[in-house]
Amino acid sequence: MNPHEEFSDQVRGNIGKLAEDRDLHALSRVWIRDSAIHGYTYNFSCLGVPIIQLPQDIVAMQELIWQSKPDLIIETGIARGGSLILSASMLLLLDYCDAVNNAQQCDASKPRRKVIGVDVDIRPHNRTAIESHPLARRIEMIEGSSISPAIVASVHERAKGCGSVLVCLDSDHTHDHVLAELNAYAPLVTVGNYCVVFDTLIEDRLPGSFPGRAWDKGNNPKTAVWEYLKTHPEFEIDKSIHSKLLITAAPDGYLKRTR
Repeated sequence: MNPHEEFSDQVRGNIGKLAEDRDLHALSRVWIRDSAIHGYTYNFSCLGVPIIQLPQDIVAMQELIWQSKPDLIIETGIARGGSLILSASMLLLLDYCDAVNNAQQCDASKPRRKVIGVDVDIRPHNRTAIESHPLARRIEMIEGSSISPAIVASVHERAKGCGSVLVCLDSDHTHDHVLAELNAYAPLVTVGNYCVVFDTLIEDRLPGSFPGRAWDKGNNPKTAVWEYLKTHPEFEIDKSIHSKLLITAAPDGYLKRTR
């Protein structure tokens, strides 16, 4: 076993032990709950654009994109655009590496890999910030409900011919909406890639923890994931990611397509 294999084996062992540490998992849930009171996830940016995510999930997405090398990333829920920028930056890096490995120039004006963002309400100041960013060429935004038949058809049309597709769902967090998104977009995910469902942590909170919101314990992304997986054995929860991160907005939400 070479040094790289030894290190990878050590990491797998670490993650296995973390998975079994129930006390640490409980402490992580407490930390997430209490940090949310202070708007913790709003405090970070990606290449100058706010990204409303936990840092651990940002790192996890970077790992998944590098590992799976998607041609297309589909994201529902744009907010201020930082997640689109993160995805676009990774896709640029992948295209650059492809060009270097093939002794070619990476033409930034003609990006091969792209990210599509869908949101029911793209606010003008957020659209302006995204469209004025240096990575804007790699981003296409579609305004409208992510579960509208016309929007779904439009995204499917754009996905035609893409060799590898990754999907992230982070819009309306109600059970019915997320389940409809899973039915609409998960089939586009290619084998070996992921459909990441964010804010499944809602199910781990006490009832009434989200006043003024349509979602709550029993009605959220995690319940939608559980329902979807009952009839879609081609996906499985990659629990190693949750075990590795501990602090994540997507426990049971990293779905890997295995067939």
